[in-house]
Amino acid sequence: MPAPEPRLLTPVSRVLRLCLHALLLGLLALAAGRALADSSPRAGWVLAGCALLAAVYAAGVRAPVVHRSPRAGALWLTGLGAAWAALLAVSPDGLWIAFPLYFLELHLLRLRWGVAAVAATACAAIGGFLAHSSAASPGAFLGPLLGGAVAVATVLGYQALYRESERRRELIEELITTRAELAAAERGAGILAERERLAREIHDTLAQGLSSIQLLLRAAERALGEGRTGAAATSGTAGPGASGAVGAAGPGAPVPRARGTAAHAGAADAAHTAALAHIARAREAAQENLAEARSFVRALTPPDLEHGSLAAALERLCAGAPGPRVRFSLSGTPRVLPTPYEVALLRIAQSALANVVRHARAGRAEITLTFMDTSVTLDVVDDGRGFEPSSAATPGDGGFGLPAMRSRAETLGGLFTVESGPGQGTAVAVTLPLPAEVLR
Repeated sequence: MPAPEPRLLTPVSRVLRLCLHALLLGLLALAAGRALADSSPRAGWVLAGCALLAAVYAAGVRAPVVHRSPRAGALWLTGLGAAWAALLAVSPDGLWIAFPLYFLELHLLRLRWGVAAVAATACAAIGGFLAHSSAASPGAFLGPLLGGAVAVATVLGYQALYRESERRRELIEELITTRAELAAAERGAGILAERERLAREIHDTLAQGLSSIQLLLRAAERALGEGRTGAAATSGTAGPGASGAVGAAGPGAPVPRARGTAAHAGAADAAHTAALAHIARAREAAQENLAEARSFVRALTPPDLEHGSLAAALERLCAGAPGPRVRFSLSGTPRVLPTPYEVALLRIAQSALANVVRHARAGRAEITLTFMDTSVTLDVVDDGRGFEPSSAATPGDGGFGLPAMRSRAETLGGLFTVESGPGQGTAVAVTLPLPAEVLR
């Protein structure tokens, strides 16, 4: 028979155990006191029986193995029952010891064996009473039987309450564990959302800005290179002419300024001016992207939207785009949109225009912002080389633009579409439903 799991003592179970100890010792003291008070000829035997029963009981209480092993508990109850039977044989007052024995049997034995032990104890109590009494009465039968029934009902009720308490404790532990898991999941989701936000912001701002700076610096490098090449060609052409002029005029004549030298100076100045213009625009782009980086790290409104409308920000974006000619157009009656809507539309426009500059090889592009009755639409169209949308790169393949734009649109309940084909240009469109506060 497998051993039951040890139960932790609660304050209630400790009190009940102390009450059981007190009840048994009190009944033993009552039996010994009545034997001494009545000057019974068996008083010595009664005292000896009480002492023996108290000793066996104390030994079992102080032995931990009795509570851990059902076999040890059964052996202890057998010894306790034998000592009680001896006391019951010499004193009718031993009958009352049956009541605490009921609880011990039900506590230490399994339910069916405990009930059988209670029945046997009740029968022994009835037999002991009949042996010491000459007249049988209904109370002699009802008392032990009712006592056993009350003990069984009490123990069963306590066990039911204990099981219910354990179920509630397990449920509370599960709820605490679930709450901790939910909190961890929310923290993880927050971290992932913040990472996604930073990835989108970096792609839509810094990536485009760095690409613009790179293109502008390359243009400056080409302008300087063309200036040096033109200067070298002009210098080589002017050399023989200048030499002939010196020979014709004679050694002592003044040498006129060569026309090649003037052309060389003009080409160098033009190249220098163009390079400075490109470098200035690159510096401005670097400053703007630094402001953007500080803004999205703090999750603030983009600088382009802080002191102007979305349309003005898109117009500045088109005017400052390197590479193809970009035109901005506004259609419909402009409305003031919530900040998340304006940020999403501006970032989508920046990301789409960055794709045009880096990949499309387009000559022209157009950004159109259209306000309709219940929605706002942003279109970015170019005449570049196009691509196959079904084979567009995913974030895991190194691209982030299209998935990020789609995510921004879907977050606000919008629709994002891409139409393109090899050699047919590209059209990116996002439609956002206007929120209720704008429609009022």
